[in-house]
Amino acid sequence: MKDKIIYHIDCNSAYLSWEAVYRLQQGSEIDLRNIPSIVGGNEENRHGIVLAKSIPAKKYKIRTGESVREAFSKCPILVNVPPNYNLYMKSSDAMVSILKEYSDQVQRFSVDESFVDVTNSLHLSGSDPIQLAYSIKDRIYNELGFTVNVGVSNNKLLAKMASDFKKPNRVHTLYPEEIEKKMWPLAVNDLFMVGRATTSKLFKLGIYTIGDLAKSDKDLLYAHLKSHGLLVWNYANGIEDSIVRKSNYEFMKGIGNGTTIAFDVDKPEIAYKVLLSLTESVGTRLREADKCAGLVSVSITTNEFTHASHQRKIMSCTDSTTKIYEIAKELFDELWDGTPIRKLRVRVSELVDNDFVQVSLYDDKNIQKLKAMDKAVDDIRRRFGSKSVVRACFVNSGLKAITGGVNEDDYPMMASIL
Repeated sequence: MKDKIIYHIDCNSAYLSWEAVYRLQQGSEIDLRNIPSIVGGNEENRHGIVLAKSIPAKKYKIRTGESVREAFSKCPILVNVPPNYNLYMKSSDAMVSILKEYSDQVQRFSVDESFVDVTNSLHLSGSDPIQLAYSIKDRIYNELGFTVNVGVSNNKLLAKMASDFKKPNRVHTLYPEEIEKKMWPLAVNDLFMVGRATTSKLFKLGIYTIGDLAKSDKDLLYAHLKSHGLLVWNYANGIEDSIVRKSNYEFMKGIGNGTTIAFDVDKPEIAYKVLLSLTESVGTRLREADKCAGLVSVSITTNEFTHASHQRKIMSCTDSTTKIYEIAKELFDELWDGTPIRKLRVRVSELVDNDFVQVSLYDDKNIQKLKAMDKAVDDIRRRFGSKSVVRACFVNSGLKAITGGVNEDDYPMMASIL
């Protein structure tokens, strides 16, 4: 049985790159990638964090996740552009479309990353996986205008680690026989699934590099880190055998959407509109996943930072935006005590496939009409953009008709399964 050849395709500075390419196509003379720039939120509206940064911005030690205010204190000439999630999804879709021409096994891991199993596609490059990787990388740049790194290996873990090597616009290999030379000398927190808390525990055990971890006693790791210790030990030794799934929705447990509001909400009619704008995004993503939900939950964070949540099972699973919103609204009414609201979140879970859903005798007789309406609206928005169809209640309201864009629930982190 031949070894698998897996690629991990990772867009370099994705949001910033996609913004730069789009602006150049619109006639801008400035390439955001060549100047100190960031994609960031509005500090005045409580969304002031750095989402992406250019390579020149890195020279000022600007970090993703820090406040925009802090970034400007490091670099007063910094250019800040607002996020455009619709553009990012289109850019991501365009990249994935190219990847699917090379293999029918493409797993979109996040909005800017994908795994590709090219084991049966190597004939496209004379059976040379490196040559094929360069071909894909260069095609993405020539046709879409942005660069990617390609990691090449026999499993997903090593391919992902390889793509994180020197950037941008590179192809790197990390085959099992290269682990000792290329991966073991790296700091232990460079290993996938070794976060801040795990790093601290490993440091206390005298484990500072990935090599140290790979050579550690498994019983010792289990005693201090339980099953996660065994997981990262396996990863440090390059052990990982999950397949390239065609859909991340296979393991999705729920779909959620939340927002920090630009002002304190103290009127229910405004809160309802925010809930509806959140539900619009949740319903769309639910239908895209070919799922129906059996549980709806709503959570509130007040301006005093107190938190409360409420949930309800649905008698008959649904993917209807209207039905989900009606339940979310009822939950909100039961939950809210009148304290001004700073954050709202809507989430659906207990997902089932939508190819067969048991219909209750108590269901709305207009359920088929609602499904037809959702489909029509989804089709129009997919073709003409998310703002092409909005509900009348949002006209002149000053509120977004659809809140939320790229969401971590769409691309669940790998946990122990890549």
